[in-house]
Amino acid sequence: MIKTILDIEALKLNTKEPFLWASGYYMPVYNDNRIFLKEKRYRSMIAEAFISIMEENHIEADVIAGTSTAGIPHATTLADKLDLPLTYVRSKPKAHGLKNRIEGLPADKGYEGKKVVLIEDLVSTGGSSIEAVKAIREADGDIEYCLSIFNYGLDKGSENFASLDPVCRTIPIFTYDELIQEAERIGYIEEKDLESLREWRKAPFEWGEKNGFHK
Repeated sequence: MIKTILDIEALKLNTKEPFLWASGYYMPVYNDNRIFLKEKRYRSMIAEAFISIMEENHIEADVIAGTSTAGIPHATTLADKLDLPLTYVRSKPKAHGLKNRIEGLPADKGYEGKKVVLIEDLVSTGGSSIEAVKAIREADGDIEYCLSIFNYGLDKGSENFASLDPVCRTIPIFTYDELIQEAERIGYIEEKDLESLREWRKAPFEWGEKNGFHK
């Protein structure tokens, strides 16, 4: 699966010509999970991977929730395959109408204690995902798991998820470490780039300056 993801350029690795992130930092990895949307087989591949995670970890769900906006299409495909209700969580409540934060729920009822599985496309520090978890819990949702396509494996993200009470476990289809290992195995990157890519994960915001790519 990782080879397919690299082939369609949903993920890119480049230590020589790194990518400028919105934060202004240069990073040797770039993620564009929206590439998966263009073909049914890619959307199905992601949904089936989520189903495998749920089966392997005995995760039960009454409702699937997606983060807005990137998690919505993958949550939709998964909910269709599992024949479950779908909701999605906005980054903040609407400023008009019913001012909903979560769409797909009756405003006066919430989740009513049902088990909710949250679908995210990408986890880095976990900030937006954690806010979605909190919103689901405020709407009386029983949420213990956030599933993502990709997780950078940053210490800050793990710490943030662990700080939730009760803890919400995040499980990705694949991690950054798995990505670079497979990329090296199939010849997508050279062995000499591995150490630099490993250093990035330990200190992502210092990597650019250290390697001559100034903010």
